[in-house]
Amino acid sequence: MTLRYQTIPVTAFAQNCSIVWCDVTMDAAVIDPGGDLPRLQQAIQELGLTLKAIWLTHAHIDHAGGTGQLAREMQVPIIGPHRGDQFWIDGLPQQSQMFGFPPAEPFAPTRWLNDGDTVSIGQETLSVRHCPGHTPGHVVFHSAAIQRVFVGDVLFAGSIGRTDFPGGNHADLIASIQQRLWPMGDDTVFIPGHGPESSLGRERRSNPFVRD
Repeated sequence: MTLRYQTIPVTAFAQNCSIVWCDVTMDAAVIDPGGDLPRLQQAIQELGLTLKAIWLTHAHIDHAGGTGQLAREMQVPIIGPHRGDQFWIDGLPQQSQMFGFPPAEPFAPTRWLNDGDTVSIGQETLSVRHCPGHTPGHVVFHSAAIQRVFVGDVLFAGSIGRTDFPGGNHADLIASIQQRLWPMGDDTVFIPGHGPESSLGRERRSNPFVRD
């Protein structure tokens, strides 16, 4: 029994949307369906999965733009992010126009997430950490069992999330990385919202923004 995942870059921003699933039940969740829904739905079908939920790290358009439509079409709940991102959800129509995205269907999360919560898919459970800084309501999803954490736009290989958007806070972001991510262990691999995977240990040693 194990958690598996496949990452598919979506939208013009090459946002890493991850399909995660339990290999016993073949139940799946999609993390951050920013767009390109036909590609995501085809991948889910080809993998033989049953979509059960959408999990959001935060509500920027490239991560959340396809959420409302996917939830409606597949009849699945929207889990996350933290309530601090309500204003970003409210602003999705403006975000769509500003960045040239297709109009985003409005949505309301079925369940807001808080630090210390858990989310489950099939027989697998991941822990939720609230990691503000890039956005006030940003969360990450950690599977200790497979030493993976889906971090959205908190941390990247060699970089960190932007904090110049409304509600961003550089000090909060650094604290989120050092206090919430580092304790997950150097061997933990993170799946960022953009670009290649890396390990927390590698970033602790070499990332110029947050290295020890």
